[in-house]
Amino acid sequence: MNKWMDDRTGREFDPSDDEGMATTEYALVTVAAAAFAGVLIALVRSDEVRELLAGILRSAFG
Repeated sequence: MNKWMDDRTGREFDPSDDEGMATTEYALVTVAAAAFAGVLIALVRSDEVRELLAGILRSAFG
């Protein structure tokens, strides 16, 4: 076994122990999704993208 002693707590530390990883992964995915949403909002608010979307809607319904 590859267990190390944690100098701060004096407890054994097992680097292969992945307890808490799911929570960390969920947090990282949530932050990435929020950042992606921010980029999409910035793009949709730009005049070029707004005109492109309006043109697509006009041609679809016109």
